[in-house]
Amino acid sequence: MAVHITPAQVHDLRQVLADHSRCWGERDLRDLHLLALVQEFGETCLVARSADDGILGYLIGFVTPARTGYVHLIATRDDARGTGLGRELYAAFTEAARQQGAVRLKAITSLGNTGSVAFHRSLGFDVRVEEDYNGPGEDRVVFSRALS
Repeated sequence: MAVHITPAQVHDLRQVLADHSRCWGERDLRDLHLLALVQEFGETCLVARSADDGILGYLIGFVTPARTGYVHLIATRDDARGTGLGRELYAAFTEAARQQGAVRLKAITSLGNTGSVAFHRSLGFDVRVEEDYNGPGEDRVVFSRALS
């Protein structure tokens, strides 16, 4: 199955939200799917689709003024996990972020998200826990990696 990664459009994000449970299961993260990010940072918000199966995965990210490529969300649909699609999305984002001057990558997750920690470690990210990252008592795991 051929998969094409392209910049996301607003209608793509609406489709992702309609199929939210296929990517996130019981976790309700719809509030994190901001249309404004797709509208304002379209080159670094990506969807992976196949002609036969629609959107199989996506990444929402942007480049900060400090030249950090920040990954806000990355997800693959339940039937596309384990295929390397997450790595492909990260590679496409890395290239798009580099084109916008990024010199490092960053992402965060909740403390209990062991799958995300393992995935980011496998991509060569440094992993640290930062206390109160998202406010008092809101610790997060922070991933960072320099771009060579």
